Amino acid sequence: MKGYQPFEKSWWKKSLFTEDKKINSPYNTYANPGLPPAPISNPGLASIQAVLNPADTEYLYYLHDATGAVHYATTIDEHNANIQKYLQ
Repeated sequence: MKGYQPFEKSWWKKSLFTEDKKINSPYNTYANPGLPPAPISNPGLASIQAVLNPADTEYLYYLHDATGAVHYATTIDEHNANIQKYLQ
């Protein structure tokens, strides 16, 4: 299905079903190996603006915990500690 998904009340289909994997299309990467013939998505405006105007931080790493909270780190050691603390 393309467009608005009434079952999920969204423009984006969230659930993937077995029949979705059987769609006869060159864009079906479940059925066709490799890349599709053309782009399948693009970044949103907020993503482009974030790249053009990045926040001035020292953070190099981040992760989301089970509640959705974001935890930032400036070193790989800090990041690994966050993994142990929030994801294990």
